[in-house]
Amino acid sequence: MSVKINVHPALAHLTGDNEKVEVSGSTVGQCLDQLVARFPAIKSWLFAKSGKLNNTVEIYVNSKSSYPEELAMPVKDGDELQIVTIIIGG
Repeated sequence: MSVKINVHPALAHLTGDNEKVEVSGSTVGQCLDQLVARFPAIKSWLFAKSGKLNNTVEIYVNSKSSYPEELAMPVKDGDELQIVTIIIGG
């Protein structure tokens, strides 16, 4: 099964300048785990120490938010995930 992950341009330096990475998995979490296995430096940007997504990261599956399922959201062959970073500050 093939799922494409579209990496936010601000994070592409963590994936060898790849803005698209092909992985396999049946959930968002499995796909992100494969991304981290290939590019370990991205882990701290995606995940909190608790193992949940950082509060500055939103994942979309085929342009629809994965919230509230997030990491448990099922994916299928041909789906596309989009990693979006949220800018916070004052």
